[in-house]
Amino acid sequence: MAPHKKTGQQTITFHNPPVFRGNASVAGPKEGQGPLGRTFDVVLSDTLYGEETWEKAERKMLAGACQLAIKKAGLTAADIDFMMAGDLLNQLISANFTARDLGIPFIGLYGACSTMFEGIALAAMLVEGGFADHVLAAASSHYDTAERQYRYPTEMGVQRPLTSQWTVTGAGAAVIGHQGTGPVITHVTIGKVIDLGIKDPNDMGSAMAPAAADTIIRHFRDTGRKPSDYDLIITGDLAAVGRALAEQLVKQAGYDISENYTDCGILIYDPAQDTHAGGSGCGCSAVVLNGYLVKEIMAGKFKRVLGIGTGALLSPVSNLQGESIPGIGHAVVIEAD
Repeated sequence: MAPHKKTGQQTITFHNPPVFRGNASVAGPKEGQGPLGRTFDVVLSDTLYGEETWEKAERKMLAGACQLAIKKAGLTAADIDFMMAGDLLNQLISANFTARDLGIPFIGLYGACSTMFEGIALAAMLVEGGFADHVLAAASSHYDTAERQYRYPTEMGVQRPLTSQWTVTGAGAAVIGHQGTGPVITHVTIGKVIDLGIKDPNDMGSAMAPAAADTIIRHFRDTGRKPSDYDLIITGDLAAVGRALAEQLVKQAGYDISENYTDCGILIYDPAQDTHAGGSGCGCSAVVLNGYLVKEIMAGKFKRVLGIGTGALLSPVSNLQGESIPGIGHAVVIEAD
């Protein structure tokens, strides 16, 4: 009988850990000017990327990241069994059109800003379960496309409150395989939708923090691990406001993560870039993971990382109807090979 892979209530343990075969990141000009700019494979000179619209530019970024990740893995699109991808736009148009052009069997995902980690978690399950040899996971976002859909078109020049985050212009992709050299995925903890009633679309950090904290706490309880078992604990894009709240909520449950906890939305921009609370969007954790984090693990700086992709499940329709903003968080443990 195969070993049971469920650990505790929400965690999966991989006995044959899937491998990151290839990773790629494409980032916008603002992101390239930030502290992590040197870790991205491609940095755009402008946000239109040679296209007529920002939406088409986002699609081009996602396609480029996917193609580069496949190339780095030493594979072709025909070698990929499934593609799992998503973005922030209605009906996942960036991911859908990219999948159309690549011709890979496609599973569209929507986890808001948690989509990259959601895709990696599901890809790892497919690979370790024997359902696929190689799975492509990817996600993208674009500042101008997201602002136009969720808040106000950037052309209007609406003033942003200090709690607001800057949607990352970027795309990331990873090829997950059953063998090879590279960081490995040893555990995933699938989160619950948590909603504490936040309604402000300009305060995503507060909406996501409870879900992030819930997943972190559940991961520790399921695995019996503690914060010091990780070189780094990093959330997807809570930024400054959400990070502080998540740290406090986790501490109330008996776990102090202050010594080794940070957030992708904090790392990606310099305070002088005036992004207010920090970064957000599907592309935030996608480029930080597939650029900075994987490179640092391969360089030996981190041996074991707990990454939690966080998403504010904001809908313009439900928000205009007075509904709150639910949050989600999915955790992935990445270790040096």
